[in-house]
Amino acid sequence: MDETHNTESIGQHQRHPKTIARWCAEGMIEKKAKDIIIMDIRGLTDIADFFVVCSADSDTQLRAIADSVIDAMREYDIKPYRTEGWQGEQWIILDFVEVVVHVFYKEARDFYKIERIWSDAKIEKVVDTAGE
Repeated sequence: MDETHNTESIGQHQRHPKTIARWCAEGMIEKKAKDIIIMDIRGLTDIADFFVVCSADSDTQLRAIADSVIDAMREYDIKPYRTEGWQGEQWIILDFVEVVVHVFYKEARDFYKIERIWSDAKIEKVVDTAGE
């Protein structure tokens, strides 16, 4: 018997929140973001399933990382529900509903200590395996 695949279910699997979080992290890697982590906050809150967090070394890099994540998600026809922080340039938030991206200026990340606030979350460090 021939094996067939339901392309609709494959599409849904590809859009799983964890997969979306990984796609966001890939967008961060494109602009050399630092200290990228994926935080699994399922069961801790209803605001999202995952946070994807990174640091930037400059205002220019902060905006470039956020733009790169939006561009990466556009490839999958996913747009942020809302964004915040473009004016302050210390912390940009991209809300993709199940996944919320936090792009911090390094000093702002040190100040807000998001990893400590969500210390019960499962944390996965993301590294650029494509090479340096």
